[in-house]
Amino acid sequence: MLLRDERDELVSIGRRLADTGLVTGASGNISVRAGDLVAVTPAGMMLDRMEPADCPVVDLSGRLAEGDRAPSSETPMHLALYEATPAAAIVHTHSTYGAVVATTMSELPPIHYNTLLLGGVVKVAGYATYGTPELAENVRAAMAGGKRAALMANHGGVTIGRDLDEAFENARLLEWLCGVYVRAKMIGEPRILTDGELAKVVERGLTPPEFPRAEPGAGQR
Repeated sequence: MLLRDERDELVSIGRRLADTGLVTGASGNISVRAGDLVAVTPAGMMLDRMEPADCPVVDLSGRLAEGDRAPSSETPMHLALYEATPAAAIVHTHSTYGAVVATTMSELPPIHYNTLLLGGVVKVAGYATYGTPELAENVRAAMAGGKRAALMANHGGVTIGRDLDEAFENARLLEWLCGVYVRAKMIGEPRILTDGELAKVVERGLTPPEFPRAEPGAGQR
């Protein structure tokens, strides 16, 4: 089986996403890259009911390399991000607070210094129909400049990481930040951290971990 370990990880992370409420039903999708191959969750299947063999493997052009099920409809977005970033894993969620912010705002401002762990202000990618090249390009643009996360207008969120666990934790952080903002708005106008305040946090060492350089073809089996 190609990418056996990576497909096992997809199953594990899929269950964690469902357990934490970051996805519901068959919404959301996950992928992990190993060299020139990508293991991705299958289309139309609940993430907490997958088995490793359910997860297809595609190459970087989207051609099916192994698997009996169709890849997620959002595979073009995943491949666009692998092309544009050094990410090794991607998590796309339909979380509640993320969807609320993505439906009402053009960006999630830095209300907490942990925003820096996602690369700073989280942009909301312009709306486009799911699974289309337009959506893939909008998300890629929203994550330009070293961002680790983006929201998708009237849709959900997407995060990247050096591995699946990091991409999952970034998704949890994104939802927490959105939840803090939405709850703060119920009380009053949230205070936004200034560039100077964020710079002082960076001086104390809080920055996203660097992506390692990928070895072409590494991890294939």
